[in-house]
Amino acid sequence: MTDITLVHGARQVVRVDEDGLDTIADGSVAVADGTVAAVGATADVTDRYPIGAAETVVDASGKTVLPGYVDPHTHAVFAGERVDEFAAKLGGKSYQEIQAEGGGILATVRAVRDATLETLTENLLDHLDVMLAHGTTTAEVKSGYGLATDAELKLLEAIDRADDRHPIDVIPTFLGAHAVPEGEDEAAYVDYVIDEQLPAVADDDLAVFCDVFCDEGAFSREQSRRVLEAGIDHGVTPKIHAEEFARLGGVRLASDLGAVSADHLLRATEADAAALAEAGVTPVLLPGTAFALGAAYADPTLFQDAGAPVALATDFNPNCYTQSMEFAVSLACNGMRMTPAAALRGATRHAAEALALADGRGTLREGAPGDLLVADVPRFEYVPYNPGVRTTDTVIKGGEVVHRE
Repeated sequence: MTDITLVHGARQVVRVDEDGLDTIADGSVAVADGTVAAVGATADVTDRYPIGAAETVVDASGKTVLPGYVDPHTHAVFAGERVDEFAAKLGGKSYQEIQAEGGGILATVRAVRDATLETLTENLLDHLDVMLAHGTTTAEVKSGYGLATDAELKLLEAIDRADDRHPIDVIPTFLGAHAVPEGEDEAAYVDYVIDEQLPAVADDDLAVFCDVFCDEGAFSREQSRRVLEAGIDHGVTPKIHAEEFARLGGVRLASDLGAVSADHLLRATEADAAALAEAGVTPVLLPGTAFALGAAYADPTLFQDAGAPVALATDFNPNCYTQSMEFAVSLACNGMRMTPAAALRGATRHAAEALALADGRGTLREGAPGDLLVADVPRFEYVPYNPGVRTTDTVIKGGEVVHRE
């Protein structure tokens, strides 16, 4: 027997597919056995899938139906908090100054090493609950706050456990090359990531992607190349933090290695954008990071003009404390001057491309997974137009209602 979920009578349905975005007035969506079976005018959809025959019915009258958001860059598994650094940043201290004083990433590393696996898992589940309430249905989560084999494995195990227990699809990334631990030699630590951490991660099959922080105060381009090439040798696909604080050539490295994405890109150039487009690497822009740092935003037009699809992500972490893709969409429009349509595609279809997801996640079309949300707004432009207000009303994952106000 087919299990039908029907979302009907929406003031607007936003249909996103590989070709673009269009809207349907008085629209409905039917999901059959977890897969979108029909998207269109309410009269047409309910003729095929009558309201009385559906197991689950969601009345979306006056509201907007969107694809579930995909968040392709987060650091959502950690312990402790760094709220004191927020005040320090407002007082004029830079990210690098805070880290040099033992704060930043290194402060979180100390907290993670002291935390139990159970604590890390529960912390992540709590954050995923907030993400879900804001419409996220798939999220990437990185390790990188362990910086030692046991601690990195503990973080990745917490990600794996949370994925089993939470409606959000959680995609794991290994980020052992996030920073150099206190008191350790940089070159020796890179060898340690390559020779010990990566083999252990690969042996336990705990990561889909391998990431590296290629930037000033972190790892050089050549060190980053060594880590990512070692990851490839272990069957783990490369991603990269690139050109955030300084332009070290991380974009070119991503292009050379065929990385799935290059992220941050505040210092990227037209030539960098062209290289990403030619190599098929998805640029991921993180407007929340610039907002949190008080820095200039990345320029999406560089990548759009080059023909590279711009993805958006929250970069949720203790230094950029927002779990909301709705807020990322609003910042993309109000801070980076993206159109609402481009920002929505960046938070859905293009975000899925940044995770190499080819199963239709990030779209709302027939044959795609039944991952969608109902927003309590009359049209999708209200999401960025009304910043700081949660618009998500109902979230459906694989055809099942997993959140409802």
